[in-house]
Amino acid sequence: MGKEKVHINIVVIGHVDSGKSTTTGHLIYKLGGIDKRVIERFEKEAAEMNKRSFKYAWVLDKLKAERERGITIDIALWKFETTKYYCTVIDAPGHRDFIKNMITGTSQADCAVLIIDSTTGGFEAGISKDGQTREHALLAFTLGVKQMICCCNKMDATTPKYSKARYDEIVKEVSSYLKKVGYNPEKIPFVPISGFEGDNMIERSTNLDWYKGPTLLDALDQINEPKRPSDKPLRLPLQDVYKIGGIGTVPVGRVETGTLKPGMVVTFGPTGLTTEVKSVEMHHEALQEALPGDNVGFNVKNVAVKDLKRGFVASNSKDDPAKEAASFTSQVIIMNHPGQIGNGYAPVLDCHTSHIAVKFAELLTKIDRRSGKELEKEPKFLKNGDAGFVKMIPTKPMVVETFSGYPPLGRFAVRDMRQTVAVGVIKSVDKKDASGAKVTKSAAKKSGNFVDQFLYAVVCVWFGLRLAKLSEFDCEQISKVTRDPSNRNAACKIIGAGILDQNKLCKGFEPSLTNYQLPFVLNFDQELSSPKQDIAISNCRLHRINAKVTDTCAVMLNSVWALPLL
Repeated sequence: MGKEKVHINIVVIGHVDSGKSTTTGHLIYKLGGIDKRVIERFEKEAAEMNKRSFKYAWVLDKLKAERERGITIDIALWKFETTKYYCTVIDAPGHRDFIKNMITGTSQADCAVLIIDSTTGGFEAGISKDGQTREHALLAFTLGVKQMICCCNKMDATTPKYSKARYDEIVKEVSSYLKKVGYNPEKIPFVPISGFEGDNMIERSTNLDWYKGPTLLDALDQINEPKRPSDKPLRLPLQDVYKIGGIGTVPVGRVETGTLKPGMVVTFGPTGLTTEVKSVEMHHEALQEALPGDNVGFNVKNVAVKDLKRGFVASNSKDDPAKEAASFTSQVIIMNHPGQIGNGYAPVLDCHTSHIAVKFAELLTKIDRRSGKELEKEPKFLKNGDAGFVKMIPTKPMVVETFSGYPPLGRFAVRDMRQTVAVGVIKSVDKKDASGAKVTKSAAKKSGNFVDQFLYAVVCVWFGLRLAKLSEFDCEQISKVTRDPSNRNAACKIIGAGILDQNKLCKGFEPSLTNYQLPFVLNFDQELSSPKQDIAISNCRLHRINAKVTDTCAVMLNSVWALPLL
């Protein structure tokens, strides 16, 4: 796969037995998502088992079974390529915990493909109140999946076959429901397909001549390219955490906002665990930068698998790091609860990849769900159809954000009695700092703690004052200020990078340097590559230079202590 195409994430949803596995397997099989050797092995096994024909759902089931047994079938297999996009199926349908996984998967999706069983009885079961078609569509919209493709599946099994009348009936009823949920049905393609026979999946079917719209493949290519919030601070909710032999701990998840790079020091909320990212990978390819929408695995230093869990959120330790939510205020809409909800209610809340019970601590106001106008202060209860502001308290540590700041981490679904009973968005969060959080050695070295920064500041001030008065100074003196060689090396660079003897460079510095330029100060984390360079710099005779050096030191360190002293 090349790099010129955009990555998008697809979630396949729909009622049980609607044909999700068959349709997904067909796409992955036909569009190159599965290695040919794997396919050949499965086809051989299918022949040995006297399968009537090669069934796509069986391929998917085999892949799923092997992955669940721990055999190395990477999630990279769950992808396929269209003319315009690389599509990743972010959660395989049919899993035991499908609803839970569907929610966490849907929260990461750019587009939902809703599979509808078009057969007599099949459609009616799915669209009924107890069916999953309604709930899945509702969850998709609530969790921010604004683009949808509807597939009227099993058209080869309608009465009569490939019935236009049946298709029209389904489009009318599903459109009506999707409009209530919040979608615009006019912007949703309804594609009549047969996931098993292949009608209208990849190529236009002669069995469906009356249909003039796009095939499923065409509809996927017509998805609007999602806007990625790469300018925001990093937020990466963890989907899973793996221990990989010879590599170590590898958390996996989708970058929701910001960017992730090797060498970055990340903090995992809610615990505050801080470590350095060694490498970032997507589909077996090393990345120098992961952007929003990328599903990545990243190797972290000195962290055990048990220290990280699904639902944790990776963030940049230096840019608004993720913290535990002590409580948060949300705007909720009650939509499928048989009774009344009052203070103390504690259902499960699904927000990004987190799945944690949350207490409705205080019903603050009841509001008009359409206008937002306040109807009642401190209501005793909320019931079906009501909307209101509620103060919520998690029963276990979790990370949430405001919807306005980080949309993917600020919307949620409330589940109880095996169904979605409410949905909502987070308006404000009361965060608390992690006490006694673990910081790995590599992270401490990268970030620099209070003592390190103070020593750096002392070095800067000391050299600034000395250099303003002395004509010569030996870099070796730095070792008398601090015993830490990394501090010494950094300080040597601060001085040495800008010093020239008759415009000739000291050995060990880049030839592009000219007098009084200090490019190294902007990258003081970079260590000297060999002891020889250290010695070479130590032997440089440093001549009097402009006091700008000390100003640059202070800027480089972001150190408040250096500034008043200079």
